[in-house]
Amino acid sequence: MSKSSHRTFMIPKEGCNVGNLNLKPEPFLGGYHEDFDGVSLREVDDVSLISLALPLNGEAPATAAIESNFGVVIPVDGYSSLSTDGSTRVVRVARDQVFVSFPNGGVNPEAKIANKLDGTAYLTDQSHVWVMLEITGRRSRSVLERICPIDLHAETFAIGQMARTSMEHLGAIVVRTDDDTFLLMSASSSAFSFLHAVETSITNVI
Repeated sequence: MSKSSHRTFMIPKEGCNVGNLNLKPEPFLGGYHEDFDGVSLREVDDVSLISLALPLNGEAPATAAIESNFGVVIPVDGYSSLSTDGSTRVVRVARDQVFVSFPNGGVNPEAKIANKLDGTAYLTDQSHVWVMLEITGRRSRSVLERICPIDLHAETFAIGQMARTSMEHLGAIVVRTDDDTFLLMSASSSAFSFLHAVETSITNVI
């Protein structure tokens, strides 16, 4: 069976008990990590992802709460920002919505943020909705240019910038996190197809 047709069912990251069975969490792609010539590709499976919906006319209180508690500001549309300690990233995915990623929060990860935001935003746990890949290396941009229709040139797509796009007909989010490093996000339901698309582009480049 090819990777693109493989189906898998994942247990939430906190795990659960069913009868006498102790079910343990599994990454969507099994913790995938491969190094190629000039490119490294790995699954990012050690973070929690929370969606924050900003209330009407409520961006200022939410921004203040996030900055004071996590050391990171909510960026403008089309950008992401990283906390001073590098542990928390905020991605502005829409006018009134941001994604916040931070080290795996275990059971009920949104509570870690909700308790600190004190009602300034509406939270939804997105940790099991998205599969995340990190691609890095001198050939990473060449790989993405084959399957991503947006301009990723260093002078056009700055560090911290993000965009919604598609890769091989799969909806995706791409964030440039460093000089030659990109965070890729797509629906977890098509995780293996997404990986297959990126892998195929890598083999075509190298």
